[in-house]
Amino acid sequence: MSVKLELYRVFKEVSEAGNITAAAQNLFISQSAVSQSVKQLESDLQTRLFARNSRGVSLTPDGKMLYEYVRSAMGLLETGEEKLSQSRQLQVGHLTIGASDTVTSQFLLPYLDRFHRQYPGVHIQIISGRSHKVLGLLQSGKVDIAFASTPQDASSLSTFRCFDTHSIFVAAADYDCDFDHVYTLEEIVRFPLILLERKASSRLYLDKFFLQNGYHLNPEIELGARSLLVDLAAIGFGVAGVTEEFVKNDLASGKLQKLQTSFTIPPRSVDLCVLRDVPQTTAAQKFMQFVQANL
Repeated sequence: MSVKLELYRVFKEVSEAGNITAAAQNLFISQSAVSQSVKQLESDLQTRLFARNSRGVSLTPDGKMLYEYVRSAMGLLETGEEKLSQSRQLQVGHLTIGASDTVTSQFLLPYLDRFHRQYPGVHIQIISGRSHKVLGLLQSGKVDIAFASTPQDASSLSTFRCFDTHSIFVAAADYDCDFDHVYTLEEIVRFPLILLERKASSRLYLDKFFLQNGYHLNPEIELGARSLLVDLAAIGFGVAGVTEEFVKNDLASGKLQKLQTSFTIPPRSVDLCVLRDVPQTTAAQKFMQFVQANL
């Protein structure tokens, strides 16, 4: 657009006031500045926009046509400014979070509840996925915040540790094993194991730990859903490798029992992740503050 926006603002005011003097007063500029702006706009558009009359000025046919578009455009700009102001005050806005179903249900729900109650005008979207998926969505700009196990190469991310997770092995209370016995790595791999599928980051971590200690995990059952690990272990299908923080209720109720082991798998962390060099929206900043303030 070759014509400056300020010229259109003057044009709109003159059109509505119907008088150069009144328009100048409304715009807090001189009459000569208004007249010069009108002349400049007519020169740039190569058409006459106003006709003088005894009361001031009136729009020509070309001026009337232009005015309808200018009025609409200026109205949209004012609406945009107002929406931006509302977004900054969190009266409106949009927040997209990437997290697994388990992290959402076991960790995020209280924060989502509080945030929604305090800022009901902000639309919250949650995209479910494992760590590698939600981190990919973060890198591509499709989510504002990702909750994930931070990858080894996190140079492009800013992360905040939310909580640690611990890998353990569990079985049904009546499963054919000795819960008083302290099992070795070799003994664990001999059980019929129930594990998550290999693309899950927690499974990859478990595989890596056993391989580093000279053992290969060969599960009888591989699953895509954490809940099925619990369900199948609870009915005696085998020993399940699970995240302790996500099965606390099942352990407390006696649905599952933890096997004692002679080894301890190093904990992993679930982190709040954002892109390092990308400014965050007001909604994302506030949600991050919600989480960080309560850890």
